[in-house]
Amino acid sequence: MTVRVGVVKLGNLGTSRYIDLILDERADRDIYTRVVGTGTKLGEPDAEEAATKILDFKPQLAIVISPNGALPGPTKAREMIKAAGVPTIMISDAPAAKVKDDLKAKGFGFFIIKCDSMIGARRQFLDPTEMVLFNADLQKVLADTGVVRLLQKELDRVVAEIASGATPNLPQIVVDSNKALAESGYKNPYARAKAFAAFAAAEKVGDIDVLGCFVQKEMEQYVITVASAHELLRAAAMLCDEAREIEKSGDSVYRTPHANDGKILSKSTLVSKPE
Repeated sequence: MTVRVGVVKLGNLGTSRYIDLILDERADRDIYTRVVGTGTKLGEPDAEEAATKILDFKPQLAIVISPNGALPGPTKAREMIKAAGVPTIMISDAPAAKVKDDLKAKGFGFFIIKCDSMIGARRQFLDPTEMVLFNADLQKVLADTGVVRLLQKELDRVVAEIASGATPNLPQIVVDSNKALAESGYKNPYARAKAFAAFAAAEKVGDIDVLGCFVQKEMEQYVITVASAHELLRAAAMLCDEAREIEKSGDSVYRTPHANDGKILSKSTLVSKPE
């Protein structure tokens, strides 16, 4: 049974860039996805329009991804979609933790990704080039610390349950370093240590950027603060590169491609077939 997955992207997280793509990385899986995005905006009117359009696709599973899922816009989108009878999963960052209990009570699935940190959004610092570089570094952290594989594993499980005709058991996960690293597949302890450090650094980036964007008032102070957050994320991305290179040197990079039927295969040596 083919499963239709609708994705609503409100604003931007590091995870937003690829959340639909990790379901079908070679474009040969029996699954259909549609994405409705609102660019950088995540207000209620934008969210309502996006939710309406994704419901036109008649999804069997919906993902609503945004910064701070507690805000009115993301809340509106996911509640509209769930009210239409579609199983709905929220993906968001650390500030969304404040609505975790409410999400559980209402039957939403969620991933709250603690290292998917806020960008240094001060006009005196952030331009489009800096924005893209920040997101490039953040995606390395999300991929190389195990976050991507955790999302893949849980979303594939839900899709398989829907395909079998079962009522899906939606994930309700706060993604911290331990949960992410458990899916990373690192065999070398030094590689694992570097990935752990990268996750912790990326998580701290959000705290620093909140300080620079919302607390500090003097330009001479907040520009340095947000710049330091971006430097810390760059260092985290470099640690991720180092961790993966260690695994390459031992020919032990763990890979989990999809089969055509959606089953997750695996391999841990380069010149071999996944099984």
